[in-house]
Amino acid sequence: MKFSYTLIYVEDVEASMLFYELAFDLKPGFLHESKQYGEMITGQTKLGFVQHQTAESHGFKYNKLTSKELPPGIELGFISEDVNKAFTKAINAGATSVSLPQEKPWGQTVSYVRDLNGLLIEICSEI
Repeated sequence: MKFSYTLIYVEDVEASMLFYELAFDLKPGFLHESKQYGEMITGQTKLGFVQHQTAESHGFKYNKLTSKELPPGIELGFISEDVNKAFTKAINAGATSVSLPQEKPWGQTVSYVRDLNGLLIEICSEI
């Protein structure tokens, strides 16, 4: 078995892709003409976005992401050589601050933001 992708169910796929491009320097890889599915270029493992209407067509229920509720118990992690700069860039792109960059006892600098959909994102240094 091989881990292949993470999909985030969102209201607006195109807006989510633009946010991840501006906030985290990811490049768009594919956007379906319906604009209900898109992927960012992230290496072997894909990061994709699925519009709620398409996700709901699969026949299961889920809690929609929202910035008004606590984030779900999952995070995406991005490694940066300059966590302070990356954190500020994400905030300027529309992310919401959760935890300012701080050095942890194990030597790693870690910060947290929430994306425009309410998902928790860790911006950290290499460990």
